[in-house]
This record gives sequence, C-alpha cells and structure tokens, in this order.
Amino acid sequence: MTAEAGYQRLVENDPRAAIAAVRAEIAKAVVGQDAVVTGLLIGLICRGHVLLEGVPGTAKTLLVRALAAALRLDTKRLQFTPDLMPGDVTGSLVYDTRTAEFEFRPGPVFTNLLLADEINRTPPKTQAALLEAMEERQVSVEGGAQPLPEPFLVAATQNPVEYEGTYPLPEAQLDRFLMKLAVPVPDRDEEIGMLNRHAAGFSPRDLAAAGIRPVAGRAELDAASRAVQGITLAPEVAAYIVDLCRATRASAAVRLGASPRGATALLGTSRAIAWLAGRDYVTPDDVKAVARPTLRHRLQLRPEAELEGATPDRVLEGVLASAPVPR
Repeated sequence: MTAEAGYQRLVENDPRAAIAAVRAEIAKAVVGQDAVVTGLLIGLICRGHVLLEGVPGTAKTLLVRALAAALRLDTKRLQFTPDLMPGDVTGSLVYDTRTAEFEFRPGPVFTNLLLADEINRTPPKTQAALLEAMEERQVSVEGGAQPLPEPFLVAATQNPVEYEGTYPLPEAQLDRFLMKLAVPVPDRDEEIGMLNRHAAGFSPRDLAAAGIRPVAGRAELDAASRAVQGITLAPEVAAYIVDLCRATRASAAVRLGASPRGATALLGTSRAIAWLAGRDYVTPDDVKAVARPTLRHRLQLRPEAELEGATPDRVLEGVLASAPVPR
C-alpha cells in the first residue's frame, strides 16, 4: 500500500483525521486565521451556517473557497448585489412553451455548500429569501416544499455594516447562523508569509495550482457529526450554558439577549470544540472558547449603551467573567 493510499484509508476510518486533513488543505491557500478555520470546521461538523465578518482584503472569500475545494460536496457561489432578487437565490417558476406548464427552476441555494459572498450588500428583501432555507432546509414554491440537498450549509461573508453600501442583516436571519466569526487583519509575521507566497507565484484565483484537493465528503462529515453527538455533557456544564445565555438577557446594555436557540447552538459548538481537542466530554473552558463566536450576533444592544462604546464582545466578556464556573 502506498503512503497516499494509507493516508486516505486513515481519513476514511477516522473522522477527526478527515477534519484535520481539511484544515491542512485550507492552509495551502490561507496563512494563519486558525480561529476562523476552526469555526468553519465546527460549522461543518454541527451542520450549522457560518457568517464571516471582516474588513475588505482579509481573505474571507478565499477561506470559504479553500474550504469548498477541500470537500467532496456540491458547492455554489452567489455574489450578493443591490439588484439581486429573491428568485435569483431560491429559484423561480418558468413557463415551458413545449409543455404549456410552469416548472420550477432551482436557484443556487440547491447545493451542499453555498458561499453567500458579501451577503449584506443586498437589501433585506433578498436576504430574507434565505430564512426558510437556512432553518427548514427547504424552499416553498406555490404552496409546495422543495427540499434542499443534505448536507446544506451557508457560509456567508460580510463587511462591517458601517461600510459604504451595506445593509444590516435582520435579527431573525442572524439568529439562524450558528457562529459569527470575526476575521482579523493578520499579524506582521502572517502578512509577511502571505506576501512570500504571492511572490512565489500563488494566485488566490487558482486554488487547483495551490494543490488543494478534496479530502472529505458527506460520509466523513456524517461520522464526525455522530461522534460529536456522543460527547458527554455534565448537568453542571449544561446549567452553565443556560446561565450564560440568561445573563446576556439580564445585562443592562442589552436590548435583546441570546435566545434559547443560542443556548442549543452553544451546546453544539462546545461539544464540537471538545471533540476537536480529542476529549469525550465538555469542560467549562470549551464553553468559554466558543461563547463569543456563537453568541455575539444574537445580542442586540441598547442605543445608549452603543453610544458609550459597548459591543457584544465586551458584554460577553463581562458575562463570562461574572458567571460562576462549575467545577
């Protein structure tokens, strides 16, 4: 057996090795951003949608494209623009002159991994076209439901809402994202490494030339999801998750705190980070590690608190510092 064949068999038999292989493939295109890559992998494992936010030029789109290239899944990219219509996302009924009947023509949402690029550059009416798809994994057309393929994940990118030509996402849609990942500007060493790659001929428009290959598919992701479902959650840690979410609702700076969906999302991401670390149980530190990306987009601050400089991350820092930690 060749080394390549042996490695492939390891990936197929060990879902954790498959996820590690996906991370290694992404690293061929993206320097650093380890926390963001981990968040994307958690989204894959938990079958949850992920929103990446960062200023232009921080490799948000490249991260998702590299993830798509490392997976044996059907992927589509949809560039959100101000003139995009809901039917351009979900599909529409088209009159067929041959049969004299209307037939449904599926939109790009009918895929396994949808890259919703710059999702906040389209008006709320079109953004809302994804609501049913993200929550119910289906699209309703003329009273009938069209199921989406399994798995179905939305990986969306957006610029900060204070930038020119953007629209804030509705609260209902934000709550449907499992995680909101902040994509920072790379540090000095990472930026130097990025420049060296470009100087050596790397092109973000040609990921095949970077050697990225599909190393995981639905079978490996299903196995990883089943493994995460088996991670033990002690009653004390479950209560800690609920207490954190309830504390966000009681904060004086918050108008709308984390919903019960936020608590279940934090349960899933905590299990996933524990599994990625090689443990079969969740610790309070696991909960703390994923609390910000899992909850930050579910908090709506009071206007007066925002004027005083409050942010969702600062509120969460205070909640994490004050909530009693179980032993």
